Amino acid sequence: MSSFGDNIPIGVKLLQKLTDSCPRLHFNREWYYRSSVLVLTYFAYMSYHLSRKPLSVVKAVLYQNCSQLTPSTDVPPSEINTWCDWAPFDDSDADALLGTLDSAFLFAYAIAMFASGFIAERINLRYFLSIGMLLSGIFCYLFGIAKTYNIHNFGYLLFMQAMAGIAQTTGWPGVVTVVGNWFGKSKRGLIFGIWNSHTSIGNILGSIIAGKYVETDWSLSFIIPGFIIGAVGFIIFLFLVVRPTDVGCIPPDRGNKRYNNPYRVLENRAANIEPPSGESSETDDTEVLIGEQDHLKYYATTQDFEIQRRLTERSYLLSKQQQEDSEQAIGFIGACRIPGVIEFSSCLFFSKLVSYTFLYWLPLYVKSSTEMGAALSADFSTLFDVGGIVGAILAGVVSDYSGMSATTCVVMLWGAAPMMFVYLHFGSVSITVNILLLIIVGILVNGPYALITTAVSAELGTHSSLEGNSKALATVTAIIDGTGSIGAAVGPLLAGCLKKYGWQSVFYMLMAADALALLFLIRLVKQELKQWKHRRQIRRD
Repeated sequence: MSSFGDNIPIGVKLLQKLTDSCPRLHFNREWYYRSSVLVLTYFAYMSYHLSRKPLSVVKAVLYQNCSQLTPSTDVPPSEINTWCDWAPFDDSDADALLGTLDSAFLFAYAIAMFASGFIAERINLRYFLSIGMLLSGIFCYLFGIAKTYNIHNFGYLLFMQAMAGIAQTTGWPGVVTVVGNWFGKSKRGLIFGIWNSHTSIGNILGSIIAGKYVETDWSLSFIIPGFIIGAVGFIIFLFLVVRPTDVGCIPPDRGNKRYNNPYRVLENRAANIEPPSGESSETDDTEVLIGEQDHLKYYATTQDFEIQRRLTERSYLLSKQQQEDSEQAIGFIGACRIPGVIEFSSCLFFSKLVSYTFLYWLPLYVKSSTEMGAALSADFSTLFDVGGIVGAILAGVVSDYSGMSATTCVVMLWGAAPMMFVYLHFGSVSITVNILLLIIVGILVNGPYALITTAVSAELGTHSSLEGNSKALATVTAIIDGTGSIGAAVGPLLAGCLKKYGWQSVFYMLMAADALALLFLIRLVKQELKQWKHRRQIRRD
């Protein structure tokens, strides 16, 4: 059995020694651990998305209509139509090649995600995240130096994108599992909704950074995000505490019957200790056996209760940690049998298809449908992610209040398709209208996607059918997000193929996908409505 301290990060150990040596620096350590988990995982996944965004911005300069631009005087007449492009994206098949790069990343991500969840349940998640972030930074950097060293080989670019996709699968199962370890079900939707803004913030920062260099030296659009994710990964290695029991804190599942917290029983009973008959209340050696479980015996004395309480709490935490270490990680089939996993995974397939098509193609659509340049188009496209932040929080709050996650998703999906139609046909009326519609579309498209990948995944990963097994969260999360990621890979690829028929074809494809996402949740919505009616009937009675 592992003991406290074995899994404590180096940075946390140093902070503990510092506070122990200086009483003035003492603070509520459990509050610090919980806060640091939220902050560190937030910045970790923000940097993951920050390093994914550059390609969608750089597309605008990899392939341009050179004949409409003014070439420099040293451009040969034979290259007048291709002088401003970056080979191999200087031909009529450029859109298909760019779509293939997107799909290389996303298909590799989707396929590797299932294996990633399997691995994440079996190793220390701090190492898992740190190594994954370092590798993500390296492959992002290697893609960028294609500009520096004039590497025009499409196979090289394709390989870097695929490897980056595999490395990035470490992110989502890792961060969701760590947050799920530290936070219980109370207001989970709100917490995850606010926390999930890291996706949109990462996209926004990635667009801004890439946009700053896209028209001058697009290699820096990749190199700088690669450095950022690598640096954040090192911070994760130094300070991330994976589980409460690693640092002697009570897990959020303490109310679970299987993990009944015996030292709470000790506290409650100690307040009612009566001295033995015939003895006064000043008796110093009075001991009362108050054990609740066969394998532990707890004693409280009238003078040494606090010492006994601490020993009991430590015994509980060690026992809890031993249970966690001995639990068997759930398999793929077992995870798929959890009620709701198949439905939400299928819904996320189409929901994420829509979201990622916007992620990878929106800057180019804005550039082609307006008079904005590549840099300004990248900045403007971030409004979709601003809407995504609002949508994630709104979906989380509504889900917490109603207890109806599937219904919340369906309502937002129902409104998303009409708004995409409105944005397609009326977004060009004025800049103000474009901004408003883009934010609304971001709210409706990203709300269900965010809710399913966070609060719903955490809920299903701790489902009552698992009987308290804590080693299912990463697997369930990986199955749901992996299925969604297949859709995310298909979407940009379809967009690249349909774009030659006009942007209308791309938007109609997205509307159809949105409708299919809605249909997969109908059965769960019916169940939730029945439960809601049943609860109302009980209240009336």
